[in-house]
Amino acid sequence: MVKYVYRFSEGDKDMKDLLGGKGANLAEMTKLGLPVPPGFTITTDACREYMKQGGVPAELAPAVTENLASVEEKMGRKLGDPDNPLLVSVRSGAKFSMPGMMNTVLNIGLNDESVLGLAKVSGNERFAWDSYRRLVQMFGDTVLGVDGALYLDALDNIKERRGVHFDHELSAEDLKELVVEFKQITKEAAGRDFPQDPREQLDLGIEAVFLSWNTERAKIYRRRERISDDLGTAVNVQTMVFGNMGEDSGTGVCFTRDPSTGHSGVYGDILMNAQGEDVVAGIRNTEPLVELETHDKKSYDELLAIMDKLEKHYQDLCDIEFTIEHGKLWMLQTRVGKRTAAAAFRIATQLVDEGLIDMDEALTRVTGEQLTQLMFPQFDAKAKKTLLTKAMAASPGAAVGEIVFNNEDAVVAAEEGRKVILVRRETNPDDLPGMVAAEGILTARGGKTSHAAVVARGMGKTAVVGAEELVVKEKKKFIQVGDQVLHHGDVIGIDGMTGEVFVGDVPVTDSAVTTYLAEGLEAGLAAAADDEMVADLIKSVDRLLTHADHRRRLAVRANADTPDDAARALSFGAQGIGLCRTEHMFLGERRALVERVILSPAESQARAEALAELERLQFADFEDMLRVMNGREMTVRLIDPPLHEFLPDLTQLEVKAAVQRAQGEELSAEDRKVLEAVRRLHETNPMLGTRGVRLGILLPGLFALQIRALAQATLKLKKEGLDPRPEIMVPLVGSVRELHKVRVEAEALIRSEIAAFEVEHDFPIGCMVELPRAAITADDLARDADFFSFGTNDLTQTVWGFSRDDVEGTIFPTYIENSVFGVSPFETIDQRGVGELVRMGAQRGRSTKPNLKLGICGEHGGDPDSIHFFHKTDLNYVSCSPFRVPVARLEAGRAAVLDG
Repeated sequence: MVKYVYRFSEGDKDMKDLLGGKGANLAEMTKLGLPVPPGFTITTDACREYMKQGGVPAELAPAVTENLASVEEKMGRKLGDPDNPLLVSVRSGAKFSMPGMMNTVLNIGLNDESVLGLAKVSGNERFAWDSYRRLVQMFGDTVLGVDGALYLDALDNIKERRGVHFDHELSAEDLKELVVEFKQITKEAAGRDFPQDPREQLDLGIEAVFLSWNTERAKIYRRRERISDDLGTAVNVQTMVFGNMGEDSGTGVCFTRDPSTGHSGVYGDILMNAQGEDVVAGIRNTEPLVELETHDKKSYDELLAIMDKLEKHYQDLCDIEFTIEHGKLWMLQTRVGKRTAAAAFRIATQLVDEGLIDMDEALTRVTGEQLTQLMFPQFDAKAKKTLLTKAMAASPGAAVGEIVFNNEDAVVAAEEGRKVILVRRETNPDDLPGMVAAEGILTARGGKTSHAAVVARGMGKTAVVGAEELVVKEKKKFIQVGDQVLHHGDVIGIDGMTGEVFVGDVPVTDSAVTTYLAEGLEAGLAAAADDEMVADLIKSVDRLLTHADHRRRLAVRANADTPDDAARALSFGAQGIGLCRTEHMFLGERRALVERVILSPAESQARAEALAELERLQFADFEDMLRVMNGREMTVRLIDPPLHEFLPDLTQLEVKAAVQRAQGEELSAEDRKVLEAVRRLHETNPMLGTRGVRLGILLPGLFALQIRALAQATLKLKKEGLDPRPEIMVPLVGSVRELHKVRVEAEALIRSEIAAFEVEHDFPIGCMVELPRAAITADDLARDADFFSFGTNDLTQTVWGFSRDDVEGTIFPTYIENSVFGVSPFETIDQRGVGELVRMGAQRGRSTKPNLKLGICGEHGGDPDSIHFFHKTDLNYVSCSPFRVPVARLEAGRAAVLDG
């Protein structure tokens, strides 16, 4: 028979899957001999069965009866007894903490008779009736679905009539009156009387907790925290103890260390003569925990001893709830406490120094997400701010600057030393110069993986996207939200952690951690100046990141397209470049040259001249990049844009032609030739059209100029005594014959340059695996590939059939809301689908070449969850944006430790 109920004495802290976090920790404290009010836990299995069959499992009621009898025997009281009643609480407790998301009911067991017995036993009539009114209020709200505002209005009204401000100022007679009113509210709103049978109260309370697992707020929280909907919640039934029974009673919350800073000490809040919900509700000002010593030194000393015992036992910061009833200390809950990112790093190294954990364990106590939080600048929390709108936080940080609407204004402002925010309806690759020049990016459209978001994260730029309230008039150069209008040159601030947009200048504080990561430990400590707390933080980050580098198996490279990006990546600890996107080198003024290559006849002088000029420019690009990357691999992806990005806009050409015809004018021969060429080359779905290897094959000379330029730059530097290590990567390969054709041409070109320079050098040639067919036929591709780099951005698009830029703001919100998936597959790799193709490609490629080097260069290369997957898939390296390199280093180390 399935065991649905466990007494606190039967479990331990390792049973969170079954007992939930709260139940497992109550069991652990009981096991340690701490003063825990007796009770039992209904398992998550029961909740899952409830959800499956739409009702409480038949085996549950008798199990509850049996375990309730055990509690009654221990306490010497019975549930609902009119003379000496036992009261219990019913609380939720899932495996992962979901604070405030699910239901709780306190004081179960009170009714019109037992309230009199409680008053007599406690000698406190006011306390008894206050407990009863709390039960009716909480039960009606959480169990019977009564609007909680009805009870609050009634409470406010009686306080107003009595001329008092606080609940505790109401008399016993006032509370009796309030109970009558609350019961009437319940009957009218719920269509039934408040139940007088204590067992009915308990059974309905348990069912209400089960139901609360699927409330909208709980589902939203789980989506945000990536908690599975299938886990279910446990239910904890526990004897009530009361902190509101007089001045020798009280309640509080404490931490074994400061959750904000990580420092050791006595941290927490207490309220004497109060229940726990009063501390949370803030209806009275709390006192610091140290004041408990003056109220009840015996309980204070006992609590400090228990705090020390729990921290040593859990080997971590503990968050503790307690109640004192008539001078008796009771422990209600403990858990590993939540903490700030800074506290997480400090506490991890403190526990190492105290001999409680080793460095491997310390590495598991911090995350890449926490490191990210430490790296970004933030707005001064104390500064006054005027909110304009709030949208999607796409790339963290704090940025302030003048509004600009185009590349030209952004670049000019940057050259003049002025900070700007680039504001667009949405961005595209042409906006790259403006994005580089700007402090941050704000768009009215797009999602977290839109162009603006992806590029901003790659550059370490702050971005807020999808600001639907924002009307952007790019040509007229103003934006509008409601009645407020801001123009070009007006100052705004954007917060990439919250998605908030502010009017006017907002002070920004820099991150000393970023200074450390970019410039080294001494520079970081100098940036901390006289702030000992920040200095300690930097030392902790350095220790953990250094240990991660020691433990990780995955190498970490960066996606970088310019010498500055490459240098920044190296300063952050990158071991090479895993993706140099050469199409970014052909934007701006160079775009016209590519357009000429595409539109000119094959053997024309115009095409030859354009190719020669592009080769000259590419040589300089590669020489600069390779010089920075001396001694480290640099994977150069041959040009891979959709063809349309280098062609004039067809719509604009058609409109121009129509206007001229309407005015009786004829198109010039040149305009007609361009229009015909663009019509001929126009593609309905260019992302799946002429790009990558296809473009290289259809436009002879384009790949060749890049390969020659790369070979020449490499051999020149080698002659100078440097150690250039380029790798040539062919994009969008679907067939080994495509790769073979490019490889044969490349090898011939390289041999020619080696002969000319009279210098030997090895040029590895590999391909991107970004199409399903490439992964499936990886054993064939490996015959002509020296390495694979999985391009998971396009692989995700082609596996799912999603156009990323189109679905972010349309399909994804609905899909996430309906739990089709919990997180965008463009943010974290879809292990079951896309990930399976990566695994297949890796295995099949190495079946042909056992030592085939495998990497990842998609956006997922900097995502913590994805990095752990790539570690298990036995890739050689991940490549990510420069700013995410430290995060990737940390998570690669954590992956190695967690994998054992």
